[in-house]
Amino acid sequence: MKTAIARIETFPVHYATAGYFRFFEGPKGRPSGRPSVMVKITDENGFVGWGQCVPSHRWSYETLETVETTIEKYLAPELVGLDPFDDPAIQATMKSVVANSFSTGQPICKAGVDLALFDLTGKMLGQSAAQRWKRKGRDKIALSWTVNVRSLEEAESVVAQGLARGYRNFNVKVAPDPKFDLELCRIVKRLAPDGFLWVDANGGYDEATALAVAPKFADLGVPVLEQPLPANRLTGYQKLKRQGALPIIMDEGIVSCVELEEFIKLDLLDGVAIKVARCGGITEARRQIEMVMDAGLMFLGSGLTDPDVSLAASLALFGAYDLKYAAALNAPQFLEGSVLKEPFCATGGELVVPVGNGLGVEIEEAELQSR
Repeated sequence: MKTAIARIETFPVHYATAGYFRFFEGPKGRPSGRPSVMVKITDENGFVGWGQCVPSHRWSYETLETVETTIEKYLAPELVGLDPFDDPAIQATMKSVVANSFSTGQPICKAGVDLALFDLTGKMLGQSAAQRWKRKGRDKIALSWTVNVRSLEEAESVVAQGLARGYRNFNVKVAPDPKFDLELCRIVKRLAPDGFLWVDANGGYDEATALAVAPKFADLGVPVLEQPLPANRLTGYQKLKRQGALPIIMDEGIVSCVELEEFIKLDLLDGVAIKVARCGGITEARRQIEMVMDAGLMFLGSGLTDPDVSLAASLALFGAYDLKYAAALNAPQFLEGSVLKEPFCATGGELVVPVGNGLGVEIEEAELQSR
């Protein structure tokens, strides 16, 4: 079907939050909740695709305001008129309008556009993500419960909340205090001895601390260590790999396949925590999964408290590629409300993979006006 992009619209949406999560803090005077930007792309035949950007100013340099203005004033004017199926032209256009820095420029912003185009073209093809990629995968994704506490006294209560909701797997936010972190992991391991427990430092250790704590995490039965150092400490990652105490998983350090390829060649990692939002969308995230699998490395499933459409994209991707580990998709834990006609609901610590055309979800547009 010959077509072209006719219109691109954005809608800011704030989700109410529940519980403490470090990346939801401040700054003062800003609206509370988890900010996101819905992206609606309409083609000249009237088909509609939806995407979602999930900026997080304490995790990246992107904000709700930068996402909105970049799409409305820079990307949309250049993308209107292009064929939504012509991914090379679309990616080249977005790159030329918002240039790369070390890696992809404003990937969280571009992810919303990519998801909307994937949803649009999937609906036009009448195919789900798995059908489009000719993969069977799995129909449910096990989730991990995030343990992000400010004191050890909170730990038992947070883990108990997860267990009460049917979760059996946990990811623990650590760094910079290794003594605190090890005791926290002991508590979680005692309360959920059979669950998959991975620790995520979000780049919060220095090299000496990471090298010292990694073997101690291994002794506790922790199976992987995610992003122990800042993303640009490459020689430190080489040392951790040579040490071999734990598989080293990169997250913030990987945005595009370009650096992933280089980091694999340099032997800096054992796997990647794949985030659809972080790397510019489902198209690039899928390429990264295939690159990791071809290299015989691990991929874990993660997110940026992705709600609704962004969550649907992660589920579709991880389901199609048969994710082996519990995913740190924690919107069901931390966010309230939805703009979907049929909101996601975690049952027994699992979410069902959407199977409808495109990204498999439908938007309740009236909800957008109230948020």
